[in-house]
Amino acid sequence: MSVALLLTVGGLTTVGLYLVTARTLSRIILGFSLLGHAAVIAILTAGGPPGAAPITGQGTDPIANPVPQALALTAIVISFGLTLFLLALAGRQHQLTGDDLVEDDLEDQRIARSGENRSDNASIEGAP
Repeated sequence: MSVALLLTVGGLTTVGLYLVTARTLSRIILGFSLLGHAAVIAILTAGGPPGAAPITGQGTDPIANPVPQALALTAIVISFGLTLFLLALAGRQHQLTGDDLVEDDLEDQRIARSGENRSDNASIEGAP
């Protein structure tokens, strides 16, 4: 069973990373949702097999570890908050521009060009 869960986590992570690198906010939101689901499944898989309830103390099964369940709930809440934040960004982007395409930032392009110019100047000055 753990091999199937590991393949599921790997598949969700792969598709999630692919979608996060897209240029549309709708795909980015879906990608982060898939990454959140992959994190929850990975945490629950790492928790080991299920056991008896820790409160009752009845039965011969070993007691279940509650820490992975608490971490999974925390991951769900964080994923939900991130999804809501990204949906708010997507709604605002749609209001302002009418689409959900993420444009290149002009300031980032200017900084990248200045970095290229510095590296070109350094290679020219260092040449014999």
